[in-house]
Amino acid sequence: MNRRIAFRNADIINLLRIQHERQRKTMFPSTGEYTNLYGLTKARLARTKPDALIMHPGPINRGVEIDSEVADCGRSLILEQVTNGLAVRMAVLFLINGGKALTEVVAA
Repeated sequence: MNRRIAFRNADIINLLRIQHERQRKTMFPSTGEYTNLYGLTKARLARTKPDALIMHPGPINRGVEIDSEVADCGRSLILEQVTNGLAVRMAVLFLINGGKALTEVVAA
């Protein structure tokens, strides 16, 4: 599917964080180029559905993956996602372990 069509029709836009500390400089030439190609700017947000939600696991690189205005707008769920992220991961691990606490799994 064409990237522009998918973006325009998306109900949720889930961005990922560039981990500068883990990247080699060869992954992409510059953060500016990444922003130009993939960053969620105010102009790109204007081309989405008016009720499309924005997600990002945090921490965000403002001005790279997402503009500050967009990150802080009313459609952003970033703060809620970051706040709930640890609890959700813990719940998933609990369920994967068959509903047993880690101490029960280790002792078995």
